[in-house]
Amino acid sequence: MKLYGYWRSSAAYRVRIALNLKGISAEQLSVHLVRDGGEQHKAAYTALNPLELVPTLTLDDELDMDALSQSLAIIEYLDEIHPQTPLLPASALERAHVRAMALTVACEIHPLNNLRVLQYLTQTLGVDEAAKNTWYHHWVASGFAALETLLIRHSGRYCFGDTVTLADLCLVPQVYNAQRFNVDLTPYPNIMRVWAECNQLEAFADAAPERQADAV
Repeated sequence: MKLYGYWRSSAAYRVRIALNLKGISAEQLSVHLVRDGGEQHKAAYTALNPLELVPTLTLDDELDMDALSQSLAIIEYLDEIHPQTPLLPASALERAHVRAMALTVACEIHPLNNLRVLQYLTQTLGVDEAAKNTWYHHWVASGFAALETLLIRHSGRYCFGDTVTLADLCLVPQVYNAQRFNVDLTPYPNIMRVWAECNQLEAFADAAPERQADAV
């Protein structure tokens, strides 16, 4: 397997955690999202991922039909082919709760604050840095407030009980990004408690952006 990612990409971060938890080896290939206008827009990469986003996971070869995109789809694929250390609970209801928490991050927070959205705000719409940061903080606060409530209902040591799930793989990178943008995280004690618990695990610590080969 080959994982195309970028050290600061929260979506790639999620997949790195999954690979580590399951003990799956994948060659890590960097797609620099800023250099030369963004390597994700180059023809060679677009052939693998028409969305021009990271991550992309290729399997036995690099045929377009074998390239997987979208971090949650990749993680669920890995979970199905390597069912040991499952990332989703056994019951349908519990799986739905875990997915709801994961999607709160992956659908309600991250897309609005992704690099291409922030670049569109500043480079196309002419939004200044202060307004961009206000936008970023607003959507993190909105999503984290909801997620904090879900954790009050469902968390134990981790997002859902005492076992690492897909929800934790989404939460930890989003907290990392929020810290980068100086979001006040004191209103979210359960989020920060779970974040701290996860980062005690080697699989999470080794996936951290600063530990990646392409980190700057």
